[in-house]
Amino acid sequence: MVQSSILGFPRMGVNRDLKKATEAYWAGKLSQEDLIAEGKRLRAEHWKIQKDAGVDIIPSNDFSFYDHVLDHIQLFGATPPRYTQHNLDPIDEFFAMGRGHQKPQTDKGPAVDVPSLEMVKWFDSNYHYVKPTLQDGQKFKLNANPKPVAEFLEAKEAGVVTRPVLLGPVSFLTLGKADRGQKVDPIDLLQDLLPVYEELLTKLKEAGAETVQIDEPVLVFDLPPRVKNSFKPAYEKLGSLGDKAPRLVFATYFGDIVHNIDVLRSLQNLYAIHIDVVRNPEQLETVIGALGPKQTLSVGVVDGRNIWKTNFKKAIEKVEVATQKLGKDRVLVASSSSLLHTPHTLASEKNLDEEIKDWFSFACEKAKELTIIAKAVTDGPASVRDEMEANAKSIEARATSKLTNDAKVKERQAKITDEMFERKSPFPTRIAQQQSNLNLPMFPTTTIGSFPQTKDIRIQRNKFTKGEITAEEYEKFIEKEIQDVVKIQDELGLDVYVHGEPERNDMVQYFGERLTGYVFTTHAWVQSYGSRCVRPPIIVGDISRPKAMTVKESKYAASISKKPMKGMLTGPITCLRWSFPRDDIHQSEQAQQLALALRDEVVDLESAGIFVIQVDEPALREGLPLRSGLAREDYLSWAVKSFRLSVAGVKDSTQIHSHFCYSEFQDFFSAIAALDADVLSIENSKSDAKLLKVFVDEAYPRHIGPGVYDIHSPRIPSEQEVKARVQEMLEYLSPEQLWIDPDCGLKTRQWPETKAALTNMVNAAKSFRAQYAKAS
Repeated sequence: MVQSSILGFPRMGVNRDLKKATEAYWAGKLSQEDLIAEGKRLRAEHWKIQKDAGVDIIPSNDFSFYDHVLDHIQLFGATPPRYTQHNLDPIDEFFAMGRGHQKPQTDKGPAVDVPSLEMVKWFDSNYHYVKPTLQDGQKFKLNANPKPVAEFLEAKEAGVVTRPVLLGPVSFLTLGKADRGQKVDPIDLLQDLLPVYEELLTKLKEAGAETVQIDEPVLVFDLPPRVKNSFKPAYEKLGSLGDKAPRLVFATYFGDIVHNIDVLRSLQNLYAIHIDVVRNPEQLETVIGALGPKQTLSVGVVDGRNIWKTNFKKAIEKVEVATQKLGKDRVLVASSSSLLHTPHTLASEKNLDEEIKDWFSFACEKAKELTIIAKAVTDGPASVRDEMEANAKSIEARATSKLTNDAKVKERQAKITDEMFERKSPFPTRIAQQQSNLNLPMFPTTTIGSFPQTKDIRIQRNKFTKGEITAEEYEKFIEKEIQDVVKIQDELGLDVYVHGEPERNDMVQYFGERLTGYVFTTHAWVQSYGSRCVRPPIIVGDISRPKAMTVKESKYAASISKKPMKGMLTGPITCLRWSFPRDDIHQSEQAQQLALALRDEVVDLESAGIFVIQVDEPALREGLPLRSGLAREDYLSWAVKSFRLSVAGVKDSTQIHSHFCYSEFQDFFSAIAALDADVLSIENSKSDAKLLKVFVDEAYPRHIGPGVYDIHSPRIPSEQEVKARVQEMLEYLSPEQLWIDPDCGLKTRQWPETKAALTNMVNAAKSFRAQYAKAS
């Protein structure tokens, strides 16, 4: 028979229970004992959901209090010394790596001040992982109570036999980096790391695990030869454990592995291979041909990255390609990847239009889909006739719905001209006019957009949503918040202000709610990093802007401001990537529709007297296809054109900014330059400043604001620390180019830490201004 399997399940719980528990623990409102108990409750609940759905192979060790890669850092004893030296409790040391740790000296102990480890996007998703940060001469040691073993036994005690999930050794190292001041190439540590995996696999076998899922997603990349050639010896060594270890399911996802098929052929000693045929169905037959005579194939046919209902007919056809060549006993039906990237359950959505709701499937529903597909392949489609008929009806209803098509949008797209992608003049002309208009000092300071979203803001927004206060009352409240934020920026001495975005719930959802073609959920939360959850809007049809979206608040803020006020928009690619996109038309078409809507907003902001406009594109990098080649070139072409289309309607004297979070921009620098933004702000505080060298090498002419401190941590950087970062940046950038700003928006921070950090940032900028004024 064909069995069903899930590669991973969402961690947060139906009501973001894990978020609430961890944040209560960080605030000192929940004990460590209660936090651990809540984690145990959630794991048991999630195992039961999958078991009750009829899933045959259920994962364990997919749960984490922060991030699964961070779990492995601690599991393997790879915690950098700057964290271990403080003798923190293991869970506090764990959180310190994820979010930093800062506390003053007390009678009970010395002061602690450590920043978090670098956090970057998990492949091309909106999930962030903590980057393994390794030392010269790095030693690895298995944790005394290995989490994968403990959680396997916990599930077993609850009556569920699971398949533990591990991040594979090659991926763990490849996704890591050398610590600052260290020279180690992480892959050189493979032979030191493998004995820890051997010990862990042996312990899992002793605990009763028959199979282990070992994720090696880096196999979808174009790998350097040294990394590519490391798979064979690594898995020969792990495979040599024989009956002392569980059988290994080698899992890849988010792309095809055909370009690395020789690696796959060298892994025929492993029990099973998993591939993602949602993302790359064309790889299926090639992979089947590379399997060993007894190997099992796990076919990922239920999308772990989107919320659309699975087309049963098409999924079954893909699985049957495998069963016809391998036999039913050598095929597993699986999610394409972990379901971490999908919301918990559709059952929580009480306000969705029933017609549209019928098109969706969240994690709990996907678990049931897998069991239906497995049964259909095992016993024939007639065994699930009712489910097949209902699914076909739903798929057809979506394809023919009038909600998806807008002729006026299509007509406007057809009228786009080449001139609409170009600013009126080149940058030197523009920047001269902008400086005359804005009169900014050297080393201008600004923030990235949002200021702290206080409890009061959330309460008032909730009251307005529920109809408990009038629109007029809510508008007055927002105006008062804007007044307060402007006053604070006056006091801080910033140079370009923002209105703080108190009216915005989310940087994508807020815009989606004001555009046609989107629908919204109430409980469809997805983990982005740590305890941070997002509720992505869903694009269901053609997109347009019925009326202005941000002009009222920005115009009001500008009217009470002494300094230039910056209008804040989310760019077309980020709106697309941080939504659940349509899967029935190409993403380039959706991005162009978004760009036209934003173009109207940019022009309206300028007309309202807003002469600095930031169009954020933090998701530009994550949309980049994982491999170089034509697909990547095509993506960058339409992504850049979408951004330019959105901003090119303004005058030369209006300054266009854009922002990038967690972008390893070296590998798509030409696209960044092609955006033609006047000012770029980039996440940089946890990266080595030498990464800025690319701006020198490419003679980048425009202005840049590399983030000087990490906003994802409550830690407050000192003025001296900010100065040191700026001094590093000046080794690569000219003073005339450099803006001083935080890494990202300040929405998730508290006001005391925000004011303190920005005070130090502004003072550092003033110090450099004075220094350069003397020099001139």
